[in-house]
Amino acid sequence: MEASTAQRRRAAPPTAVLGIVGGGQLAKMTAQAATRLGLEVAVLERAREFPAQALDTRSSFGDWNDAATLIEFARGVDVVTLENEFVDARALHALEAAGHALYPTAAMIELVQDKLRQKEVLRAAGLPVADFRRVESPAEVAACAQDGFGWPMVLKKRRNAYDGKGNATVRTPADVERAWKEPGGGPGVFYVERFVPFERELAVMVARGRDGASVSYPTVETINREHVCRVVLAPAPVDSRAADEAQQLARAAAQSVGAVGSFGVELFHLRDGSLAINELAPRVHNTGHYTIEACDSSQFDNHVRAVMGWPLGSPRMQVPAACMVNLLGAGAGSGEPLGLVNALAVPGAHVHVYGKLSSSRGRKMGHVTALGASLESARATAERAADLIRFGEDSPS
Repeated sequence: MEASTAQRRRAAPPTAVLGIVGGGQLAKMTAQAATRLGLEVAVLERAREFPAQALDTRSSFGDWNDAATLIEFARGVDVVTLENEFVDARALHALEAAGHALYPTAAMIELVQDKLRQKEVLRAAGLPVADFRRVESPAEVAACAQDGFGWPMVLKKRRNAYDGKGNATVRTPADVERAWKEPGGGPGVFYVERFVPFERELAVMVARGRDGASVSYPTVETINREHVCRVVLAPAPVDSRAADEAQQLARAAAQSVGAVGSFGVELFHLRDGSLAINELAPRVHNTGHYTIEACDSSQFDNHVRAVMGWPLGSPRMQVPAACMVNLLGAGAGSGEPLGLVNALAVPGAHVHVYGKLSSSRGRKMGHVTALGASLESARATAERAADLIRFGEDSPS
């Protein structure tokens, strides 16, 4: 006798559940990609209200740096992934030791969390990076200048630095003393890097599967404002040699640290035409948001595929050019996007508002992507729409 519909439904395997640690805009866009592929999504957050909460996801609340909280969260999911790289590595190791699938792995996150270790691994793999050195005192920083680094140099925090926060350009020993005395400074906190006079900043998103298979997205140029990415141009307006080399370096960097998932690689394009790797981001990344509209498979699609152990999708751009413009907070205030209706009237503008409750200066509140036959036309459309939206105290009433 043929089984009833109800019996067949009960016999079918349950839907797989992807757990995401962190509930910001990156989790939100990852969850949107996951649900399109038939997954359920669970999110662990420390706050009661967060961008990903707007979706039909399961929410858990607790400290993601606590191993017991992570393990309890993981009991209800099949695979755990991360929205950010700042989760305590000891808690992540405990999660894996309890038998739960975590991608990227705890070992990889622990490595990338320490930017000095990042550079040491990249250099050991033969990949180009700016000269750097471990330092434990202001005197050791000054000694680097005497040993060939020269002035200025860049003093960088080893941990928890992003969007330029935690980095200081030092031009004299007095600058070093001031930076060293900032809150959170001291021995074991910083490393020093030779100042690199670059022509432009480039980035490449790589998606790498559990089996080591990888794909790389087009090389893009990033244009920053006050150390925060403002504009992404895809593909970067550089010659094919530089674009191809950037992708090769990005794939090699992802391999060198054992990446799984979508992985951002930021690079400097130097004045002599050479490249140097600046920084790694072991997650979906702001410089890859354009892939949602522009590519066969977005960085979010491929992150989900990679961590689930599924085949990777094509990173091919479907159009000649794309531009992404970040919507940055003008100051402290509401998260309401003033001017949104006007921006939506711009033909060809794809507007993404993250749904954050509050704005602060330089905070990423959303983005606009536009596609075009040229970078100039795509950028004009994206910036026209972006300029109509404001967040924060300087927003028009």
